[in-house]
Amino acid sequence: MPVTILRPVTSRHVSERPVKRLALFFVATTACTPFISSGACAAAASASQEADQKKADKTTALTKKNKFVSASDETEQVVVTGTRESHVKARQSISPVVVISSKTLERSGELNIANALTRTYPSITMSARGSNTNSLVSSIQMRGLGPNETLVLVDGKRRHSTANIVQKPGPQFASSGVDLNMLAGNMIDHIEVLEDGAAAMYGSDAIAGVVNIITKKKDHGLNLSAQGGANAYLGSGEQYQLDADGGFKLGKDGYVHLGAQFYQTQHAIAWGPDHALMGYWPAGADTKNYFVGVKPGSESWRGRKTDYLSTPKETRETFALNFGKPLAAGIELYGQATLGYRHAEMMAYKYPYVVPAAGISELRPITGDDELDYAAELGLKGENLFGFDWNLSTVYGGDNSRISIRDVVNLGELARTGYSPSKFWDYTQKNTQWTNNLDLRRGFKIWSMPVSLAFGGEHRLDSYQIISGNPESYLDGGPVEHAGIPPQSAGTWYRNIYSAYVDATFRPTRKLSIDVAGRYEYYTDTDNTENGKISARYDFTKRFALRGTIANGFRAPTLQESHFSRLNIFAGTGSVGGQLPVESAAARSLGAQGLKPERSVNASAGFTMEPVRGLHVEADVYQINLRDRIVQGGTVRGAQALDAIRSFGFDVSPTATNAAASSAYFLSNGASTRTQGLDIKADYLLHLHEYGNVALMAAFNLNRTRLHHNGISTIGKPLLNEQTIGYITTATPRSKIILNALWTIGKWDVNIRQSRYGETTNMMTYQDWTPASATCASGGALRYSNSCFGQFKNTPRWLTDLEVGYKITSRVHASIGVNNVFNVRPRRLPGTLVPAGGSMYDQFSNQVPFTGGYYFGRVSASL
Repeated sequence: MPVTILRPVTSRHVSERPVKRLALFFVATTACTPFISSGACAAAASASQEADQKKADKTTALTKKNKFVSASDETEQVVVTGTRESHVKARQSISPVVVISSKTLERSGELNIANALTRTYPSITMSARGSNTNSLVSSIQMRGLGPNETLVLVDGKRRHSTANIVQKPGPQFASSGVDLNMLAGNMIDHIEVLEDGAAAMYGSDAIAGVVNIITKKKDHGLNLSAQGGANAYLGSGEQYQLDADGGFKLGKDGYVHLGAQFYQTQHAIAWGPDHALMGYWPAGADTKNYFVGVKPGSESWRGRKTDYLSTPKETRETFALNFGKPLAAGIELYGQATLGYRHAEMMAYKYPYVVPAAGISELRPITGDDELDYAAELGLKGENLFGFDWNLSTVYGGDNSRISIRDVVNLGELARTGYSPSKFWDYTQKNTQWTNNLDLRRGFKIWSMPVSLAFGGEHRLDSYQIISGNPESYLDGGPVEHAGIPPQSAGTWYRNIYSAYVDATFRPTRKLSIDVAGRYEYYTDTDNTENGKISARYDFTKRFALRGTIANGFRAPTLQESHFSRLNIFAGTGSVGGQLPVESAAARSLGAQGLKPERSVNASAGFTMEPVRGLHVEADVYQINLRDRIVQGGTVRGAQALDAIRSFGFDVSPTATNAAASSAYFLSNGASTRTQGLDIKADYLLHLHEYGNVALMAAFNLNRTRLHHNGISTIGKPLLNEQTIGYITTATPRSKIILNALWTIGKWDVNIRQSRYGETTNMMTYQDWTPASATCASGGALRYSNSCFGQFKNTPRWLTDLEVGYKITSRVHASIGVNNVFNVRPRRLPGTLVPAGGSMYDQFSNQVPFTGGYYFGRVSASL
């Protein structure tokens, strides 16, 4: 049987004339749209980084002869995500792949990778603001599912997740996704997003999709940039970032590329009213924790506002290195290293908490996170191993997160000894991942049919460790705001995962492509899984193709989900809230059962077309059925909850005086959901003679998640209530639209982006302004009810972003811009749903940020 290297099917053809090719290259590289649905413009941006300046100047003259030039296969980005073949371009892929260039991310105006993605890609969202340690992690959500359902790769290798688990209720509860912001953003060449379930290709977590970050690997050049800005309407949130990256040769035929980034930001504070400090309230309000008008000597606090709603203060340094070196003919040694350090602080605002015996007139807790994130990769790849291309690699990475709290006191210790420290080390979490891969790939023919075959294996060792804090953080009830983790919650847990896969692409005809993949994974701590996927594409003409995929998926519980526990103390209320490990006897006494893996069935279908030359349109519908979804569930209140917390070993006797308001909860396979949606993308690139170049883009995501099953605990109670159901079904915008226009003329460039965030709905707890006489239909008081909630809709919002740039020299570019020109904010909550000392917005909505208009300036140079 003859063996040949498989070449991709090309769906369109380009004129062979050199002039047209050069003209096309120039327009695509100089008038690149800030978001490319299938990579045409992103490819141009990548290609331009390789182009010689003299060739670009020569091309400029050639483009003036053409009225209109469209992007084509010759300038599309070659992708490596969603395919095991080589030389596959984005619009040729069987599954939908989106390519987002580094220029796209830069023009977002955002300094954090996660924020830049949400600004430029409609299927990705993130929480507007988390609580405490939640806000110190930047994890993305894709297609309305949680961070744990999106797989993140770096250069095709699985990236380790953060150690910091989201502890508070909300859309991202209990997740510990990859923290994209701990990567050096200036080392990104482009990002490939696979819009399909791909567990059969990449393993667990690839349910909503795959985000593959492709880094720079050049052997020349030096790039420098600096950006600064602030949330002008808030008068806060000052931030700046310094970037540097460059490459040099390693010997005669190797390369090294280095990058470093420094980032610093202050708190962006959205001041709001505080019921405790107003001095007035409606009849029947709960005033027991109010100050002004309630407590003697509190008049000096009148009129003060809450700064509860704020972003973290953060200093972050990141570093990355890539290298490659041929060792022999057809064999290359390569490697990568990333390192990031973060110190972040989150203001945990509380209305003034007074301890006269200690001379304390105000408590202002600050939650801190000192985090070290690292990864190292070493690999060998080569050709012609019995006819196969091969790749052998090992990657070791981890994240260490040290959580502390300061400017607080331990009231129990203060009462017992007359002394309390003001700073506490609460706990440390460590998460590591060691992954080893062997991949083989070969193209050949069966009779006359081209076939591309890939197979391989993977071993992964996961570990998770909790280190208890100092004794003052958990004894005597712990400090106000939250207690540290005691020794009984500490420990180290491991698991091994072994997997094998096979992936084959068949091309029975020039127009038909079929990809079939299968994967088996063996876990030492949970169920094993077999996943499969079949995708097909049919090119009816060079301008129109249909494609579709059906696959099943799998996500094993993370070690954090299985073993994390936590106690929160609510100052002044006499109540506590505890998260118990699902495997513990304490949790089982409340109805917990061991966690099972999540399992999914994904289906998608769509088309890609070029109805007129240069206009590229894609549309895909999708459905994700996800069963045994791991969510918050099993919340129990009252004396039973308090007994379970005590039995686990938490010391709550000095603070838990209000048993009725105390609660305990655990994780569960508490839901089965169905997510349905539609993605539409279009781009149009044209040349307008002396009026410059204009690139237009439109991208639309329509997404809906519905609950199909609500689990029942072993004590007969539903695991999810209306509020927690809302977090996983309606907290993400129903739709999101991004419209972008980039105009380049001479040395000037102007980028304008219009984004529409659809409606979100959450079920809110009735708070202190709710009359005491109001009752819940299911019984009990409406105020603070756990069964009756107030429905709140964040109506749709439009955001307008604008950036104007100027090329000072051929190597230096400067720009100024503003994101959210009209200072649009989320809709405000009514008074009955605003907690005392809390947020005036729905902080669990994944809609527009609360920070308002952001003004910035940037200077960059390429040497």
